[in-house]
Amino acid sequence: MRGLTGRSIVVCGGATGIGSATAQRLAAEGARVVVGDLNADGARETADKIEAAGGEALAVTFDLAGEASIRALIDRAVTEFGTVHGLFNVGADLSPETVGRDGDLLEMDPAVWRRTFEVDLLGYALSCRAVIPVLLANGGGAIVNTSSLAACVGEATRPAYAAAKAGINALTRHVASRWGKEGIRCNGVQPGMVMSETALATMSEEFQAAGLAGSRSTRLGRPADLAATVAFLLSDDAEWVNGQTWTVDGGATFHD
Repeated sequence: MRGLTGRSIVVCGGATGIGSATAQRLAAEGARVVVGDLNADGARETADKIEAAGGEALAVTFDLAGEASIRALIDRAVTEFGTVHGLFNVGADLSPETVGRDGDLLEMDPAVWRRTFEVDLLGYALSCRAVIPVLLANGGGAIVNTSSLAACVGEATRPAYAAAKAGINALTRHVASRWGKEGIRCNGVQPGMVMSETALATMSEEFQAAGLAGSRSTRLGRPADLAATVAFLLSDDAEWVNGQTWTVDGGATFHD
């Protein structure tokens, strides 16, 4: 893909799953990758894989729920690689204590909503805010945010998670509208049923079969499917794509 070789890209949530696969894909395309995650061991493992394949990567422990931690991540990227050209936000609190207690409104725990918004939405806004001045100094750059089909399908549970993801879609459009004329592109991806390590460990075979039956594909998703889409959106090949949220779900849903 054009325009990734030599670029410095920060992945916020690169320890496992889609984030790890994307970090590795970006490095394979020639980018220098900062792998940020609260999971320090996972971030280091992803960076090690990149380096073993001949790429350049830096593992940084950070907390998407902490404003100072987010700023430190971007500052570290600038210190180590000179600047930042792109950002991929993919982190989320998917712990049983948070998303596992995100029931319907009659069962809601306001603390779950606060934690979900703090990490899954406010964290994205803060990371965008931290990187935008760096991108502007370069004459532009690209941001990709990870949304979810939960933002639009209307689930019976996980309303806090869905609301946070809908907020990410609005955030993405805001950044594109406000700074598009200054060379910043901001887009999003909405994954379908992607069989990451976490999904494989928690989804029953029956659930996976139901997901496949509801799609228009011969298989369920893989982290590499999202990695390819994100790499494209961060590359110069997508220079005329801005403010969009792309659904990548094997045709499970259709959107006008």
